[in-house]
Amino acid sequence: MSIRRTWVTNALSISALLFSSSTAYAASCCGGGNATSLVLPKFGNQMIDASFDIEDYDGYWNQEGEYTKDPAGADLNQYRLNLGYAYRIADNWQASVTLPYVWNDNVYPGVTSKENGMGDMSASFWYETFDQVTCVYQVNSIADLRPAIYIGGTLTLPTGKSAYGDDATSSFDITGRGLYRFDANLLIEKTVYPFTVTLQGSYGKYLERDVNQEYGAAVAPYKKNLGDRTFLSASMGYTYFLEELDTLTFTAALADLREGEGEIDGVSDPLTEFKKQSVAFTTAYATSDLRWVFKGTLSHALKEDDRGRNFPTTDILTLGVSYAFY
Repeated sequence: MSIRRTWVTNALSISALLFSSSTAYAASCCGGGNATSLVLPKFGNQMIDASFDIEDYDGYWNQEGEYTKDPAGADLNQYRLNLGYAYRIADNWQASVTLPYVWNDNVYPGVTSKENGMGDMSASFWYETFDQVTCVYQVNSIADLRPAIYIGGTLTLPTGKSAYGDDATSSFDITGRGLYRFDANLLIEKTVYPFTVTLQGSYGKYLERDVNQEYGAAVAPYKKNLGDRTFLSASMGYTYFLEELDTLTFTAALADLREGEGEIDGVSDPLTEFKKQSVAFTTAYATSDLRWVFKGTLSHALKEDDRGRNFPTTDILTLGVSYAFY
């Protein structure tokens, strides 16, 4: 298998499941999170969220971490509609579910493919370590510097089309990873208006599975697992107050996403290892009652050597809206 073909196979099987860059803007006040793990405002009871991703592929990092342009004529795109619902189950506990629908629209030398289907859904929970909103307008004491800290977990369910089922006949048909994964999540956020600083991280492990077919064709049975997954993001935001106390928040974020080597029958599989570093810029408009939030995010992969490995470089435009019930 050529390096380019290996990249296409891995990239299209992964892209639908990536964390969007963090959009946690004063989460304890307005809610936040990302496309796979929603965060309710502190005093919110429920929240519905919808977002749409437009992802354009423009080159890739090879297994040595060298940035390489796509071959002439390649045009790879993916679109995702993400629907989410969050619910407060106790004073400091909340849970959420998200369900993506994926469209693949790809042209590659010798291949033209359009495919769509469900992505991998996720279910999350968060524990809030604080009892009151931590957003403040000025610091009068040490207590005013206390951040909002969320501790949680996310279970990803393989509801999308993967290489190990009957629905996908090639890598261009894939909309999911095909394995269960559990992520332990940590979100730390502090707002001293007009500034917000957010740190977000997760560590995930996949559940090994048995494989007896690939792209609908029978193969000799083997056990498959993917490598441990880490995600880190740091962001800085600035909030501007409009008339009637509506707000406009601008956020810049830096994210690092990695997965280690997978395993086939207990033997290391370096072809599934990857790394991706990206920057993102988000603009969010929130109404004064904090019920409606409209947001737009542009995420850009850093097209430099050693900023990634075995993964595509993409630009992702995300447009979304959420509504919180109090």
